[in-house]
Amino acid sequence: MNRSRIAVAALGLLAATGLAAPASAQKVLKVVPHADLRVLDGYQTTATITAMHMAAVYDTLFGWDEKMVAKPQMVENYTVSPDKLTYTMTLRPGLKWHDGTPVTSKDVVASTKRFVKKESLGRTLETFLADVVAVDDKTVRLTLKEPFGFVEFSLSGINQLGGVYREKEALIDPNTPITETIGPGPFKFNKAEWVPGSKVVYEKNRDYVPRSDPTSGFAGAKTVKLDRIEYVVIPDDNTKFAALTKGEVDLLDQPSLDNVPTVSKNPDIVISRLFNTGIFGMMRPNHLLPPFNNVKARQALAIMVDQREYSQASFGEEQFWKESTPCHSLWICGAPFGTQVGSEPYNKQNIERAKQLMIEAGYKGEKITLIGASDIGFLKSLTLVTAENLKKIGVNVDLQLQEWGNVVARRSKKDPPDQGGWHIFHTTSGGASQALPFSALGTNTSCDAAWFGWPCDAEGEKFRQAFMRETDPAKQKQIAETWHKRLWENIPYIPVGQYDQPTIHRKNVTGLVRGAMVVWWNVDKN
Repeated sequence: MNRSRIAVAALGLLAATGLAAPASAQKVLKVVPHADLRVLDGYQTTATITAMHMAAVYDTLFGWDEKMVAKPQMVENYTVSPDKLTYTMTLRPGLKWHDGTPVTSKDVVASTKRFVKKESLGRTLETFLADVVAVDDKTVRLTLKEPFGFVEFSLSGINQLGGVYREKEALIDPNTPITETIGPGPFKFNKAEWVPGSKVVYEKNRDYVPRSDPTSGFAGAKTVKLDRIEYVVIPDDNTKFAALTKGEVDLLDQPSLDNVPTVSKNPDIVISRLFNTGIFGMMRPNHLLPPFNNVKARQALAIMVDQREYSQASFGEEQFWKESTPCHSLWICGAPFGTQVGSEPYNKQNIERAKQLMIEAGYKGEKITLIGASDIGFLKSLTLVTAENLKKIGVNVDLQLQEWGNVVARRSKKDPPDQGGWHIFHTTSGGASQALPFSALGTNTSCDAAWFGWPCDAEGEKFRQAFMRETDPAKQKQIAETWHKRLWENIPYIPVGQYDQPTIHRKNVTGLVRGAMVVWWNVDKN
């Protein structure tokens, strides 16, 4: 048998046995994600791990660059009428779904209509939207009832959660999860290899045509240099850092900061700061249930917090949080609208006053269900600090730690805790969406339409509406400060510290993009 026949026979044997080609034939990035992927439809959750999934598989009409400016993405070009009421957008050439069919304006129209019914930026846009129609296969016309200065920003979606779906998926009721994952984005989701709790795989979309302009955040060219990305789910922090040190994995996404010193002097490991805004820890009470339907109980939570205590327990070395803590801005300190106006009564911990406020709120020792992540180090630490502080102010704490995916599912329930609901949970938030008042999830006080916790304050919503309609930057700033003061009178959530989350990776991983979260285009592995 000659060499060519031997080679053909060997390839046939590989195919027959299902064995992969040698690893050297492909660039495979092994990533330990910060959480397990449980939800595939970005309209069903605000979890960052789902946002990362959406960013890989889908695409948006516009994209935020690293300075939080919206730039055309799926849109090739667009025009705005002189009265600012009509936006005519033409899709760029080469857009295809992962099944090979072309992206059309019908897909965009159906996706936009779903977007404005479910996603927070979309619901804001819906207030101004008159209609959205397909002019032809590549042209979409969006008409407003009144001018809105954030159309492009809104169509960028929150961290890619405003992604465009195929028409047949987009027509599904927005409250029903989409399970088919066929996007037009730079990566394909390998559903056959998905093992919840263990493994997630994305593969290069070889038909994807990136833009020609420079890469910047979610904007510009999304050039794919990797063949395959494998998420390896490792809940234990020590184990994931050990895997990185040994070269068994290439990158840790949002790792616990407590273990950073163990790798900080390793010449083969790089600590990168990619997030373009700060990230804050958030304590979210359930405004629907006693005692936190009473503002005095929420005031008690706010005044029991010492941000340094939370930061020391949860955010690792002081280099990652000292400069921005304490910070009582609900829109990120250092961001364009960061302000601490109105927070002055809560800038110093006062346990005795918090005890008294709980009594004034009518609390009489009932169990308070505090849910928290058991598998994400910093969220677990935040939750444990809160559990101890609640005990100090006389609260009967029912602490329930569970995997983050279960917390994400549970926090959407409005039932009492004995029926699967909750009183308090912790999360972290940041990025462009949280730095701008009208898009910040935590400060939407529109009752049932608000984010989990469902704060309800008509007065606060008046300020949000006024901010959206104002075009003068100085007046926007003034409205934001007045609104911020009102928010601290209502207390939709309690900030427990602001920090800078690093991404930790092997030095042969290059091209990581600054933005609101880690994305995989432009990334290379040498």
